[in-house]
Amino acid sequence: MTIVRQNTLNTTVSPSVSPPENLAEKYIEAERMHDVLLLLQNLINSEEATVKLILDCLYDVGSVNLINQKLRLKPLNRVMKLIARMSKPVFKTLALYWFKKNCPQLITNWLHTQVSFRKPLNTPQQVAIEVTELQPYSIPQRESLSQEIKNLRYQVRLLTVISITAIAILGVIATWLNSNP
Repeated sequence: MTIVRQNTLNTTVSPSVSPPENLAEKYIEAERMHDVLLLLQNLINSEEATVKLILDCLYDVGSVNLINQKLRLKPLNRVMKLIARMSKPVFKTLALYWFKKNCPQLITNWLHTQVSFRKPLNTPQQVAIEVTELQPYSIPQRESLSQEIKNLRYQVRLLTVISITAIAILGVIATWLNSNP
């Protein structure tokens, strides 16, 4: 067993005793940041159509980029893009709910960090890390693990094909039912 010393940066500013003037300033600061939060919530509620359009654009760009990055097979890629277009209304509803619930606070916190002008202290701190030497797997264990990995990959591919086929069939049936009066 070996002990290795590693330097880390302490990113917290140590608290100090504040005079009453600083406490009043902190109270005013907290009150004003709460006002910013309320104003952002009001802005999001009054400009809901704009927020929906922004989320719509982000979904279009993000879904295509994610599908292109994760799926290299052309037929699978096309099917997933079709599914992504069909699931867009559900995404918009959920995204708008999440946006209204979380974004005003996230934006307020980010803005507060921008106007606080605090820099973290860069004092290195000694941290002891225990390093143990790993024993490699024996040859039979490696072969069985390799075979198990191959089996799992095959199962993942099979489940992916089954899932995509089922979703495609469900989409075709839904489209067919909607087109028949």
